[in-house]
Amino acid sequence: MDEIDWDDRVICIKGYRGVGKTTFLLQYARDNYARSKKCLYVDMDGFLFCDNDFCEFVDNFVSYGGQVLLLDQVGKYPGWDSDIRTCIERHSSLRIVCAIASAAVMDDDALAISSVAKFYRLRGLSFVEYLNFSTINKFRSYRLADILSDSAGVIGEVTHSIAPQDFFQNYLHHGCFPYLLEKKSFRESLLKAINLSLEIDVHLARQIDLKYLPKLKQMLYYLADGNMRNTLNISHLADYVQVSRATVMNYLKFMKDAGLLTLTYQENGEYPKKPTQILISNPNIAYVVCPAIGRAAISEIYALYALAAKHQCNKDKRADGYVIDNEYALTFVKPSVAKDDCPDVVFRSRKDNSAVRIPLWLLGFAAQ
Repeated sequence: MDEIDWDDRVICIKGYRGVGKTTFLLQYARDNYARSKKCLYVDMDGFLFCDNDFCEFVDNFVSYGGQVLLLDQVGKYPGWDSDIRTCIERHSSLRIVCAIASAAVMDDDALAISSVAKFYRLRGLSFVEYLNFSTINKFRSYRLADILSDSAGVIGEVTHSIAPQDFFQNYLHHGCFPYLLEKKSFRESLLKAINLSLEIDVHLARQIDLKYLPKLKQMLYYLADGNMRNTLNISHLADYVQVSRATVMNYLKFMKDAGLLTLTYQENGEYPKKPTQILISNPNIAYVVCPAIGRAAISEIYALYALAAKHQCNKDKRADGYVIDNEYALTFVKPSVAKDDCPDVVFRSRKDNSAVRIPLWLLGFAAQ
């Protein structure tokens, strides 16, 4: 919330299904316009605009003193970007904040609002945010550089109040999504979001024939089981789901855009090149898709989930680990046999070879 410049005329919040885009919009309205009629939330997936013109609706809203429109699920409304552009040019006092599923937009620059909108990606909860929801504490996040320069001090600030490792496994299992605040089944809710993302967002945006959707699910499960974590073989994956190599590459891109996969490359590599590694995008999704997923796979998934929002993460071609911001080599320390033992990670400077070892959970305190 604090990272967004709310003075921008058009703000587009992107995120995968279930991450909390609707909650985000409503929280903004509650915090800033609780007793005002200048702000209006509109669900664009409803029936309001089946027989009403959107631009005329906005004209009326502004004529009654409206200033801020919060548009949810705008991807469900045909021509949404062009109409928003028209309304913004027509009303100089109007601001629009819209939310859309990541998979519903193939190219931000191709949108009619690309020159006037600021785009933000809403991610799931970080470990520090999860702790603040789950306890009475108000922990803050830190720059990664500050964590590495004073890891003992940061760990001391946190462990003075709680034992974070006691909360860590629950976070990995179900702490990244707002469903943790709901009483209904977390697994059921997240599984529904995953299926809707594939069956609606990916299907509509990429125009995939419905008969091929089982291939996407089959591929997602195969990847969640860690089969492409260490050795990537596109031909083997194509044979497994019985599609061509080109189709596999397209499917990987679709699921990455939907927020289901993380495609990792060696330095200077990017799509459409073949990724070096494929992982599920966050640990909660991994546990839902493959409950028996191993500790090593979950550790890598979590590390990239915690770091990738603010840092460049590449697969290290010289070692079994990652390169962070072209500055650090990140490797994992194998956990002991003890079931609840939290593994450590080592950051080694590529400049002077100095190394810092920290518990894995501490990455969740790095500012996203």
